[in-house]
Amino acid sequence: MDSVAAHPLRLLLVEDSENDAVLVLRALQRGGFSPDCTRVDSIEQLQTALESGHAWDLIITDHNLPGFDSGHCLRLVRERDQDIPVIIVSGSIGEEIAVSAMRNGAQDYILKDNLSRLAPAIDRELRDHEVRRQNRQAQEAINHLALHDSLTGLINRHGFETRLKEALAKARRQRPSALLYIDLDQFKLVNDTCGHQAGDDLLRQLASLLQIPVREHDTLARLGGDEFGVLLDECTLEQAEQVARRMLSIVNDFRYTWGEHNFRIGASIGLTLLDDPDLSLSDVMRHADMACYAAKDKGRNRVHLFREDDRTLMARHSEMQWTARINEALEQDRFLLYYQEIHPLKPDTAGHCEILLRMLDPSGEVISPWAFIPAAERYNLMPTVDRKVLELTLPRIRQLLREGQVPKGYRWFINLSGLTLGDDAFLAHVTERLREHAIPPEALGFEITETAVIANLGNAVRFIQRMRDLGCHVALDDFGTGLSSFSYLSNIPADYIKIDGGFVRDMHENEMHQAIVEAINRIGHVAGLRTIAEFVETEGVRQRLAQLGVDYAQGYGIARPRPLPHIARQP
Repeated sequence: MDSVAAHPLRLLLVEDSENDAVLVLRALQRGGFSPDCTRVDSIEQLQTALESGHAWDLIITDHNLPGFDSGHCLRLVRERDQDIPVIIVSGSIGEEIAVSAMRNGAQDYILKDNLSRLAPAIDRELRDHEVRRQNRQAQEAINHLALHDSLTGLINRHGFETRLKEALAKARRQRPSALLYIDLDQFKLVNDTCGHQAGDDLLRQLASLLQIPVREHDTLARLGGDEFGVLLDECTLEQAEQVARRMLSIVNDFRYTWGEHNFRIGASIGLTLLDDPDLSLSDVMRHADMACYAAKDKGRNRVHLFREDDRTLMARHSEMQWTARINEALEQDRFLLYYQEIHPLKPDTAGHCEILLRMLDPSGEVISPWAFIPAAERYNLMPTVDRKVLELTLPRIRQLLREGQVPKGYRWFINLSGLTLGDDAFLAHVTERLREHAIPPEALGFEITETAVIANLGNAVRFIQRMRDLGCHVALDDFGTGLSSFSYLSNIPADYIKIDGGFVRDMHENEMHQAIVEAINRIGHVAGLRTIAEFVETEGVRQRLAQLGVDYAQGYGIARPRPLPHIARQP
């Protein structure tokens, strides 16, 4: 026998015949087993044995016993969810009964006149049972890891959100709960001063301390980084505030020591009630996050209950986060340039293109400008971004010009923000960069939105005139968004106007929009400007624009934006 069979066998034998029991034990001994056997012969004794807590390796049961049969034995084992192999040893058992027994959980059945099969069957089943046990443990470990944080052992965000969904279902049945969102205030200082090992140790210690005020049926989770969540099940606002204050006190009283360094750690706690049946999971998580940020904004180290006016504060917080990401992208050269062709609608006319900006986040995701430009404008980062675009674009233009890839009259347009219009140093910067790269100024154009021009009319006119004096071209972007701009057009020394795509996109179906496009085009030509229609998405719109005499078309129906290096393959 091998190592599995050589171990003592903890056997529960369900047999009413003492002689048959002796035969079974002898067969086991001949097979190399050393059975530690408990024999029972009634349903009551079987129940007592199963409930004794004894770790049985195997159950061998006769089929027919006084007052019960092997089916009762299998059912009792199954009801108690006990993973004990069961083998039926019987004097006679029909095939139908045997098949039924196997379906109900028996591992094997053996006739009493063929006990030589018993030891090999047990050996095989113990091996199979061990494999099943190991697989079950592995699956349990996988399931645990899927729902728990490996560092602290707490429930992770995924597991927390699962329980939060259950709490929201209770809220719909008028059984509200509460959510705490905890953010440590000095964690970054520990990490930066002592390293990530110290930070991990701090998180483990605090995870243990934060469990102190949490009830058994509540949930404490690590949501990521230095953020924790607490779900207080079926909890009033007053109870939730008490728990939050207790947690705040625990963190305040805690002193963290790492080597010669001592730290006092604080926390900001956002609190929101799960008492609205219409709230979604994302709603309550966002509310708790907003409340937590409000606690930080008001001085940190406090509890803040979510209020509707926290939304404005959170919007500002989101923009501030974007500024940090923009600055990182500038420092790490994570801005990408795309281009979109501007197609001429008249023969013997060179095309142009617009340079488009994208940001690459650390994970490799390409981020649209609509996500980060508002924050860059609010926090005065656009002049820096505009310079970055210029610095990235000019070497590409120089390369393409040297390779002879560009038709005569082809022009690259770079978007400029309204803030750059007042930057006197930008013109000198453009002049210097053009000279450095040996690029003729007429190859470069700048797009400025109509609204930015009107909002900064004096600066805009001076800026545009100086750019044109240099030899560059200027286009008024999104023209028509404010029709009062017609009155300013004669005073703005631009070269192009780009007709706002809101009028162009559906002009073949909207007579008013078509009339506006026609009027802008006519007035632009009277003012000596060339016209570019944006958002041209269908061939029908392109043809109608050509009929109206518009000079250029741009949009997905002409060409989609592509990474700038591909521009070398443009015909």
